[in-house]
Amino acid sequence: MAEKLIFYIPVWNKYLSAIRILLKKSVAGEQVISMNRSDFDKAAGIKKSGYRFVINFVNNKPDALYSGNGFVQSFISVLQSDETIRELLSNSNYSFVFNNKYQLQIKNNGLFEQAAQPALEEEIL
Repeated sequence: MAEKLIFYIPVWNKYLSAIRILLKKSVAGEQVISMNRSDFDKAAGIKKSGYRFVINFVNNKPDALYSGNGFVQSFISVLQSDETIRELLSNSNYSFVFNNKYQLQIKNNGLFEQAAQPALEEEIL
């Protein structure tokens, strides 16, 4: 599994600056970046279609463990290695959807959970 993780890191790093910009722009609405399929095929050494995932970052962390999926883990690893992206992820909740057309959709979901907690605390008092 660690080998597959290493395969995709250079590809995600190639798109990292664009992802960073789109994360900032996602406050205004959903953003999409189209990626080059051949980058992923070359990284893995095989032609594979059907790469897909959905990751929700809540409170700066992915919503699930993606063990056994080097493709997704490499994406998460690259995001978390970037200081600017870590800061953005800590300030808001995001959804990342990668579809089989090699498009990454980025959506800013706001801070719904933090907004709900003070209201709950007020009800208890």
